[in-house]
Amino acid sequence: MIVRVSQIGPVDAAFEAPPSKSYTHRALIAGALAAGRSRIAGPLRAADTELTARGLESLGVPIEWLPGEIVVAGCNGAFPAPGEVTIDCGNSGTTLRLLTSAALLARHPVVLTGSRRMLERPVGPLAGALHALGGDVAFTGRPGFPPIRVSGRLRGGKAAIDGSVSSQFVSSVLMAAPYADDDVELTLPATVASRSYLDVTADVMLRFGARLERRGYDWFRVKSGVPYRGITYWIEGDYSSASYLFAVAAVCGGRVTVTGLNPASVQGDRRFLDALEAMGCRVTAGTGAVTVERPGDLRGIDIDMSSSPDTVQTLAAVAAVAASPTTITGTAHLQYKESDRVGVTADTLRRMGAGVLVTGDSLTITPAPLHGVAVDPHDDHRTAMAFAVLGLAVGGMAIRDPGCVEKSFPGFWEALYGQGLL
Repeated sequence: MIVRVSQIGPVDAAFEAPPSKSYTHRALIAGALAAGRSRIAGPLRAADTELTARGLESLGVPIEWLPGEIVVAGCNGAFPAPGEVTIDCGNSGTTLRLLTSAALLARHPVVLTGSRRMLERPVGPLAGALHALGGDVAFTGRPGFPPIRVSGRLRGGKAAIDGSVSSQFVSSVLMAAPYADDDVELTLPATVASRSYLDVTADVMLRFGARLERRGYDWFRVKSGVPYRGITYWIEGDYSSASYLFAVAAVCGGRVTVTGLNPASVQGDRRFLDALEAMGCRVTAGTGAVTVERPGDLRGIDIDMSSSPDTVQTLAAVAAVAASPTTITGTAHLQYKESDRVGVTADTLRRMGAGVLVTGDSLTITPAPLHGVAVDPHDDHRTAMAFAVLGLAVGGMAIRDPGCVEKSFPGFWEALYGQGLL
């Protein structure tokens, strides 16, 4: 299947932000480990979050999807699966990484595997930290990569963990840590990739009742014996998904309003709005709603997006229609995502006519007259959505495998169609 995107003029559109994928993953895990039942209200039901829910169900946790909510019957830190379990995490790196530490709370070994691309995504630093804390992570194929077999016990203690490839290594240990035999103390010696996601993790943990101390992004300690408790937890709107909607106004001109967003959110992808403002857009934030308008031409900027990784491709799409070059830094770890996002983005923009320079940790886009092309997103939801948005400004764009957006934004195409943009 192919979605064809035509050029449109200035827009005047309003959207509801989909629920946060990151918060839904973490709330599912905290609820599954909690004492008592949890109600997760307004969750994201997408391919990735369903994989996490199925993984928890295979570990023995009852999960019920109801209209507008998920009910989770917590296991109080002891997964009741009666034997060894294999969890297929598909293409969800969040599912595999976050469940790896939690697997130490099962009575029997747990094998975690996934898609072909998943088997190319590293987990070595996470395995090393878990070994220091009492666990055993055996690589059944290529050393340092899934599939992995997790066994042993989360005893606690001190560990250093390298989060320069993914902050999810750190989040994984933190989320399981309340159920370690002793306190867990993590030291992070390297600069953490996507570090704002550690704020999301800490936010969920504290809301579910864990006791966590931290010193910025360098040191964390979680108190043992202070479990999660079953609560009603509301999922806020997703700034990552909303970035595509805001970008429509930036590339096409006009105005887009997105409702359902928390103006005080710790989500790092809120910074995408700062980038649009720096490029010449007008951003107005109200109670639960944000409006982006483009009153004139866009100008290029230099910006570090290391804490807002999921909006790098969206920003690259906007940069391609600006009046001057844009340099985005903090991009090195994007090669470990669902695809090599920098490589795919650079190749596609070059085929469209833009100038692109890639270095080890940066991406520079020099605008030029553009034309539409066929886009193979390489099963990466964010590639498909970013270039669909750019197609609204350029026209003649054909997005292959449009169903890959089910991973994080199942209603993406319908949202554009509903506003007359497709």
